[in-house]
Amino acid sequence: MTVEITSHEELRELLGVPAPRALAKERPVLHARDREWLAASPFCLVATAGADGSCDVSPKGDPPGFTLVLDERTIAIPERPGNRRADGYRNILDNPHVGLIFLIPGRTDTLRINGRARLVRDAPWFDDMVVKGHRPVLAVVVEIEQIFYHCAKAFLRSQLWQPESWQPDVLPSRARLVKEVEYPAADLADLERHYGPEYATTIYT
Repeated sequence: MTVEITSHEELRELLGVPAPRALAKERPVLHARDREWLAASPFCLVATAGADGSCDVSPKGDPPGFTLVLDERTIAIPERPGNRRADGYRNILDNPHVGLIFLIPGRTDTLRINGRARLVRDAPWFDDMVVKGHRPVLAVVVEIEQIFYHCAKAFLRSQLWQPESWQPDVLPSRARLVKEVEYPAADLADLERHYGPEYATTIYT
């Protein structure tokens, strides 16, 4: 029998009360160590929700330090050429609340930021976000409301950074997944060429 949780009270009874330290760790402004973390992070996840409640989580990555600190309460994340779905950006236009998780490869803790976002198509500081000669397509400017570090348990349980646990070939290649799941009519040889070694040379154009 499936037993569903349907109230905040029931959830709290099951999980217990958070320790004061867990509640007190969140802050509204960047600490010097937060700036150092952002300067070292090459990857983050951006979570958004639309006006109708539909959700999206989008990965963003660039060389370490790609997230620009504008001031102690504001950061900016560049957008590069992609698939143009813009699911998360359409959500931001309807609902500015976002959640971010910043990772550093090999680290089992993460930096989390929650706040309100807006989309900017150009600004003088875009010049500071140029990579390989390319300015961002746009930037997500986030006004920080909460910032805190998240513990290592999820990464330790998953062994995410342990090379001996990696199984990149457990599923077919990206080209074969596209062929089987997304575009059955596509030519596999063409897909393999597209997602081959040359793919990494086109990610900024």
